[in-house]
Order: sequence, then structure tokens, then C-alpha cells
Amino acid sequence: MEWRHEAAGSGAIGRLLVVFRCVVVIAFAILAAAFWRVQVDLHPQYLERAGSNHQRERPLRAPRGVVFDRDGRVMVEDRDALNLSLVPARVQDVERALDLLARVTGVDRADLRAAFRRRRQDSPHRPIVLIRDASRAQVAAVVARRAELPGVVVEPTPVRSYPGATLAAHWFGYVGEVTAAQLAAAGGTRLRQGHIVGQSGVELSYNRLLMGVDGTRHVVVDSTEREIGTIGEEPPIAGRQLRLTIDSDVQRATEEAFHDAGFDGAAVLLDPQTGEVLALVSLPSYDPNAFARGIDGDTLDALNRNRLSPLHNRALQGRYPPGSTFKAAVAVAALEEGVITPDYTVRCDGGAHHYGRYHRCHARHGVVDLEAAIERSCNTYFYALGARLDVDQIHRWATALGLGELSGVDLPFEARGLVPSRAWKRERSAEPWYPGETISVAIGQGQVGVTPMSLAVMMSSLVNGGRRITPRVLREFHDGVGWRPAPGSPPARDLQLRPETLSVVKRGLWRVVNGAGTGRRGRIPGRDVLGKTGTAQVISRAGRATALAATPGTGSSPRTLQDHGWFVFAAPADDPQIAGVVFAEHADHGYLAAPIARHALNTFFAKREGRELPPLPPAAPATPHRPQPRAPEAVDPLVIGGD
Repeated sequence: MEWRHEAAGSGAIGRLLVVFRCVVVIAFAILAAAFWRVQVDLHPQYLERAGSNHQRERPLRAPRGVVFDRDGRVMVEDRDALNLSLVPARVQDVERALDLLARVTGVDRADLRAAFRRRRQDSPHRPIVLIRDASRAQVAAVVARRAELPGVVVEPTPVRSYPGATLAAHWFGYVGEVTAAQLAAAGGTRLRQGHIVGQSGVELSYNRLLMGVDGTRHVVVDSTEREIGTIGEEPPIAGRQLRLTIDSDVQRATEEAFHDAGFDGAAVLLDPQTGEVLALVSLPSYDPNAFARGIDGDTLDALNRNRLSPLHNRALQGRYPPGSTFKAAVAVAALEEGVITPDYTVRCDGGAHHYGRYHRCHARHGVVDLEAAIERSCNTYFYALGARLDVDQIHRWATALGLGELSGVDLPFEARGLVPSRAWKRERSAEPWYPGETISVAIGQGQVGVTPMSLAVMMSSLVNGGRRITPRVLREFHDGVGWRPAPGSPPARDLQLRPETLSVVKRGLWRVVNGAGTGRRGRIPGRDVLGKTGTAQVISRAGRATALAATPGTGSSPRTLQDHGWFVFAAPADDPQIAGVVFAEHADHGYLAAPIARHALNTFFAKREGRELPPLPPAAPATPHRPQPRAPEAVDPLVIGGD
């Protein structure tokens, strides 16, 4: 019995040993399979990961496209520069590194911290640009302290350059680091944090064309993140080249004429047949190079707080009463609505009564018809048209000509002007329109507000046969193979104006410059310049009197209270090749804007004919036309003096 028990026990132990052996074999088999997978199957993957521990990607910024004027002159380009960047992975104490960098470069520490915060969510191995376009002294200071600033690197990079500095700054715009809003709007496009993109002007409108495609440089680094070799490189692709419609000679001449006259303001010059913008001026201006270099907070704050608003594009965003330039649109409305004929006359004895009020004119013109009323800018005549026209009729034709409407120019941030209507007033104030209000609208005052661009479009429509064009600033672009025309603008809209309407209005505009009118300072012998002056109130006469009373002894009103001056023009009369507007801010009289236009026109025609460009003529002595004295109670606070 005992033997049997021993035999049974040894059999159980044997079975356990067999099971144990099987478990060991299986375990070793599993380990062998695992080792095989790790060492053979996954070898390439782990080898790549091991290699990536010592490999980095360095972005190679693509230069933006070069911008040319219509004659092929370089207006905007990129130049080589050096950025000072911080690689967080190489720095133990970021705050200390920023402090030291601020001391050695002279840059405000707050600006460096702000630049770092904007990008601190990036990979710690990716350089964060702290100082763009660093000076030689700043680079030398950093290189000399390389041991103290191991995380600060010097990166070659393209930087936007505007050789003309302030010339046409509002046309070209400026660039800056992409904003959070722009990134969100871009969605899945190639925009990334840290990219430099257009922020205004052509730089913004055509940013997609101007931006290139960044390249990548693959490098090997050691344990301290120092580059020890380059594995490969994907070169960047430069942005597209653009050729604009701008004539830089005409642009420069117009700006110089403004400076010579001592006025700020705006000007727009168009080809009235095609809508190509030849010049677009807004003064005072600014230097977009400051933004390309990475504008500091103090400089940007100073620009924004400047009471002259140099960043404000007056040509597209400024809305002002058009004054007597609006009379051309009122004349079109009166003729097209059939409320008058071209020979309709009004007697001007210095003013007229309408709706219980006496509205004064700036002179006694006697009996005038429509042509003479345009020539002499007779307010009394246009008061009479305002009494005959409904405001909605004026609105219909003025907006058809482009006033109170967006022009559709391919530049950003254009503002819409205002030509009032009954519906507009009901929506705005829930009040009816009163006929007496139309009297002020008929001379371009009251609620009317227009942009310089819209007046240039109006003038083009009047002289090109009644077609409303869409202004364009891009002429063609280079697609890498050759020049391609820009996408076409909407076709010109035929306003269906009667030929006799255009004829009588153009004759009146011709007499403004070449007859006894208010635009004689815009006359160019042999050019048959058409034009119309306008003076737009900044403040009512009662308000000006109050302001003068508050500053006794000055002898004249402050410049900021003086009226604005307008001059719209086109030439030559029989085949207009150029049309536009000059807005002279606080010039006090419209005719003082005419010499600016004359110099621009002289430059335009001299260039077309291959002649030497004209110098600025000596400034003519001011001989302001003053209205006749009148009793204070007789003054309509909305009525201006002469043009």
C-alpha cells in the first residue's frame, strides 16, 4: 500500500514537472517572438525614432513676391536680414535670458516678453523670433555673449522693404505677424503662427499671391541642441510677382504737390475708360518699413494717437461733405428726371427764399442757365433744383454715378458714403423727410458724405460716356512661367444717360476751368481740362464764431476749423485719358486744390508724350474769394461760401 502511494506521488510530481517545462518553453517562445519583433520587425521604426532624437527641422522663410509699378519699377521687395530668436529648450531660465537680451540689445524687456508669450505654446525646439531685422550692433552684442545666451540664435530671414518709404504707403499697405483672427479665418491653409502676412493695402488684398511657400532644413544636433550637420533641405518658393496699375511718377508728383501746397488730404487718379488706378494718395502718410522691421509698442501707440491719423486711408475711408462737386450729380438728376431742360434759368441776386428760409449764395450771378450755374457754382440755381427735385430722385442718380456706394476697388477697408433718401431717414430716426432738407443736399451739404474714391468714379462716369467703371489696382501677376492678366473686374455698368445730359454737364465743367469759373487754377493750355471745385464745411458758421470767441486775438480761425477743398477733374475733354479728384484737407477753398491736380496732369501728359517731367511750379499767391458781408441772422448754418 505504501509503495502504491509513493508511486502515485511521484506520478503527480512528474506531471507538474511536465507542465512547468511546457510553461517555461512557452514563455521563452513568447520572449523570443517579442525580441524578434522588437529587433527585426520594428527595427526601422525605432531606428527612425532614435535618429529623430538628434534631428531637427528649421524653417526657411519664403520671400514675399516683388511688387512693380506699371512701368516695371520695383516698389516693394524683400531684403536679407537677421532675426534674433530664442530656443526655449536650450535655456534653463527664460526670464533671465530675456533680461540679459534686453540689456545687451537695448530693446524694451516688455516687448521681448510679449513676443515670447505669443509663441510659448510652440515646440520648445522651435526658435521664437524676439527681435526682427536686428541691427549689426545688436547681432554683434549677442554673438559676443554667446556663452551667456546659449538659447539665442541668429537667423537669416527675408524682410519686407519699401524703397520709397512713405510713397504710396496706403496703396501698398504693410505686413506684420499673423494675428489670431487671421489664423482662425484661414482655416486649413498654409498660414502658421509666426508667419508674416499683409495687414493692409495690396499686401493684404493679394496676400495669397504674395506669400510664398516656406522651405525646411533638416539638421543634426548634439545633446546640447547645437547643430552639427545638415541632412537635407527643401528650398522655399518665393511668392508671386505683381505688377500694379500705379504710375509712380504721377503718384510722386501728386504727393509732392500736396507737400508744396502745405495740405494734407487725398487724391485718386483713374483711367476713366478701364478703371485702372494711376495714383492713390492719402496724407499724412507713414513708413511701412517700420512695420516690416517689427514695430515696437511705443511707435505704434504714437501712430494710433496721432491726431492727424496717418494710418487712416483718407482716399478710401474718409467720408466728407462733397460741397459743390455734388452739383454735377444734381444736374444729371434734374435733366434725367425731366424737371428742367438745359436752358432753364434762375435769377441769382445773392440768394433765394425756400420753405420759409433765406438761403444765401456766395455772389450775385444774375440770370444763369445750367452751364453757367455749374461754371460759377451758383448755389441759388441749385437751391431751385433742390426745390423741384425729390430727395429720392437725387439719391437714385447720385448712387448710380457711384456716390454713397462702394466702388469695388480691390483694396481692403473701403468705406461706404451716404446720399440720403426718405427710406434712410425713416430707418435712422423714424421721421419723415422734409423738403427743406433737400435744399442743403442739392449743394452737397447736409447729410451727404462721400469718399474721394467715389467722387473719382463719378467724374469718370460723366466723361466716359456714362459708364460706371470699377477701379482696379492689380494689372497682372507672374505665375512662374510668364505674366498673366489680373482677374477681370466686373464689366462697366451703362447708366443709360442721355447724350444731351452728358454734353451739357461736360460743357459746364469745361467752363469751370477754361471760362470764368472757380477752377481756373487747374487750367492747362491745350489740354481742355474739365473740372469742378467744392468747399465742404467742417463746422457751421455759428460753431466757428463760438470757437473764435473762445480764442480771442488770433485774427483767424484755427486750421482745424477751416473748410475742406475739393477739385474733381478729367482731361482732355474730347477723349478723357485721366480723371480724378483732389481733396485738400482744411484748405478753406476748393480752388486751392486745383494746382495739385494741374501738376499731376502735367506729369501724366509729359510722360505719355515722352517729355521731361515738369518741376513743381512756384506757388501762386492766395487770393481767396470772400462772400459778401451779411447779417448773422440771415446765415443758413448749412450753407458754405464760395468755392
